[in-house]
Amino acid sequence: MSQLPAWQRAVCYEVYVPSFCRARGAGAGPGLAAAGGRLPGDLEGVRSRLDHLAWLGVDVIWLTPFYPSPMADFGYDVADYCDVNPAFGTLEDFDRLLDDAHRRGMRVIADWVPNHTSDQHPWFLEARSSRAAPKRDWYVWRDGSPERPPNNWTAAFTGGPAWTWDEATGQWYLHLFLPEQPDLNWANPEVEEAMFDVVRFWLDRGLDGFRLDVIHGIGKDPALPDAPEDLARIPWSSQNDYQGTHDILRRLRRLVDSYPDERFLVGEVYLLSTAKVARYYGRGDELHLAFNFPPLYAPWEAAAWRRRIQRVEEEMGPIDAWPTWVLSNHDNPRHRTRYGGSEARARAAAVLLLTLRGTPFLYQGEELGLLDAVIPDDRVVDPGGRDGCRAPVPWEASAGHGWAGVDQVEPWLPWPPESDTRNASVLRADASSILHLYQRLIDLRRSSPALRSGRWEELDAPPDVLAYQRVSGDDRRVVIVNFGDERAEVALAGGLTVQVASDGQGEGAPYAGSVGPSAAAVLG
Repeated sequence: MSQLPAWQRAVCYEVYVPSFCRARGAGAGPGLAAAGGRLPGDLEGVRSRLDHLAWLGVDVIWLTPFYPSPMADFGYDVADYCDVNPAFGTLEDFDRLLDDAHRRGMRVIADWVPNHTSDQHPWFLEARSSRAAPKRDWYVWRDGSPERPPNNWTAAFTGGPAWTWDEATGQWYLHLFLPEQPDLNWANPEVEEAMFDVVRFWLDRGLDGFRLDVIHGIGKDPALPDAPEDLARIPWSSQNDYQGTHDILRRLRRLVDSYPDERFLVGEVYLLSTAKVARYYGRGDELHLAFNFPPLYAPWEAAAWRRRIQRVEEEMGPIDAWPTWVLSNHDNPRHRTRYGGSEARARAAAVLLLTLRGTPFLYQGEELGLLDAVIPDDRVVDPGGRDGCRAPVPWEASAGHGWAGVDQVEPWLPWPPESDTRNASVLRADASSILHLYQRLIDLRRSSPALRSGRWEELDAPPDVLAYQRVSGDDRRVVIVNFGDERAEVALAGGLTVQVASDGQGEGAPYAGSVGPSAAAVLG
């Protein structure tokens, strides 16, 4: 297993920086202006919790954007790609975080936002200053009249046109997301070189790779064709699939592969087709990994998950594309919330996530079984309605839950439910908690060639049960996930022992032939 590349054998963990932890007090650095001056997390806060991630067994930490930004989209509108937002710290804070993570054997990747900048980025300010500006062609501009956009593309978040009329220069500019996020023109070689320089800047500092935001969106058909009428209301960011993007990705892959120590790229390819996502791996010369998002929308049903897994095996397996699996992230309701609020289901889902063939990505607080926060109207800040899943992570039972400064100033969003008892400190002290379940699963995965890299084979099971085995050489592990509300009998050959159970029952004992409602187990 040690011969597997780092990105294939890893358990990855998303840190949504504004909501992870704050280590500096209210007077140390500014708050988050978009949240009324309330305090966000910071890079020192992330560094202060590295021991938690190391104990959990995390191999790779993914940091969401921490760059200078007006925060129209909370960091995904970048105003400077090569610095740190003062709300989150300094470049020196980043360097300390990176060094400390590396000393603990963890890699760090960061968000790279290549499709668009902030409208406050110096590049766009220059481009907008005049049609003759040297950087005018660094963005996508089109002639027309103020009454009619150049095509019918729809922007994410707003539901309106993906174009904004610039009165001063008499042209439209393209933005697949907010008007404050103008799209870069990747058909201009100067843009590619400038953005590749950004990649070099961070890799030279020792960063281990990147999560590439909406990477499938960077190339656009120069004809800018209308979307089909029946799809015109769907954001173009979820449809854009231009072939020219693959040439850019191959050049980017060559750049990243020129660095030592297995740097890697994981792409957000927000196309709800596993077959389309698979194409972004190329022939092993584009993305190392790509997020496959359809499972985020699968209900808690065995049949739905069986179809999702089979699609991955059928459409990624033949081209040797290594899958990813994710249940929650900063853009979607937490899976415990989606699955009806049941902790039993959240526990069973942890078994599923950490035993499938591929690289799992955890979302911060998932290991605590967090629910989405309830956000009062006067605390709503996100244009996309994603505040609930972005609530601050509670670390302790105290009033400030382990966040510095929140005794004086509120955190940027309300706490999630049950924070007095559902926090890292309380759950770490309880060996039966969901936190310890995640730790046991990750530890088992690390020790098992079958769970790390073995083939996936479905086994016969009742309709409400998903059963499969992972096999590598002499190592065989069997996984049973009961999606139903009744105990299920599952007959299995061989003398199997319960190694990890989502409810903690029977671990270390022979498998008794059944699994409880909304429960799961790994057998070996």
